[in-house]
Amino acid sequence: MTSASTPESVSLTSVSAGRKIKDRLVQGLVYLAFALAVVPLVSVLWTVAVNGAERLDPTFFQFSMNAVSGSDPGGGAYHAIIGTLEQVAITTVIAVPLALLTAIYLVEYAGGGRLGRLISFTVDVMTGIPSIVAGLFVLALWLLTMGFGFSGFAGALSLTILMIPTVVRAAEEMLKLVPNDLREASYALGVPRWRTICFVVLPTALTGIVTGVMLAVARVMGETAPLLLTIFFTKAINNDPFTGPQASLPTFIWEQAADPNQHSIDRAWTGALVLIGIIMLLNLVARLVARRAAPAGR
Repeated sequence: MTSASTPESVSLTSVSAGRKIKDRLVQGLVYLAFALAVVPLVSVLWTVAVNGAERLDPTFFQFSMNAVSGSDPGGGAYHAIIGTLEQVAITTVIAVPLALLTAIYLVEYAGGGRLGRLISFTVDVMTGIPSIVAGLFVLALWLLTMGFGFSGFAGALSLTILMIPTVVRAAEEMLKLVPNDLREASYALGVPRWRTICFVVLPTALTGIVTGVMLAVARVMGETAPLLLTIFFTKAINNDPFTGPQASLPTFIWEQAADPNQHSIDRAWTGALVLIGIIMLLNLVARLVARRAAPAGR
């Protein structure tokens, strides 16, 4: 004879079935949200790739737009690629040390004090600053007040304002994840705080910090508004970022897209494709760095 089901078992069965239905429903909503987010991303990448492949040839990487009009075929973005790489390199050299030292102070020294709260508030404000405001600030201070001319360095200064808060927040979060036991063990051995930070805390958080830095680099590399105000325009190759106007990929795309000629529009699409490729490469490098160091942290 089979025993009759008790009310408690029936109740548990119904609760279990209800949870499964809710779980499936939420899982379906998550998949739907993911699909809705991926569709425009894939659409943008596909559109840029299809249109940009028209001029993706060696000429585009070997020549500048010097003496090439909008209606002429040929020409390239060599001058813009060089300018972007130099400007972002200068930005990184200036922003990363300042941001890293700021994050170290906030985590290791501030201790919730008034100065720490002020710095943290300032970083939050800088995070929300529109990019064009950073360009206007450098234009007013560096170019108009101090009298310096348009240059790649001026553009790098405006990008530095945008990059610092991103790196500060990324580095701060990574430093907070370092277990206090490591610090206390180092202090127990008589190691000074600065040596503990340099040889214990920073190496432990290095992977996350590098990832945050590279994501910040990828973010500022696509900025256009501050560069329009600080580096001006040039179609010639300028390898010196400290003297004279210098091109960049964002301004190259903006300038070529504004020309109604089909050759210029093709060059703009290819410039966008190259810029996306560089940014994706930086993100890929950041992922590889994080994945390579993951086993050491387990």
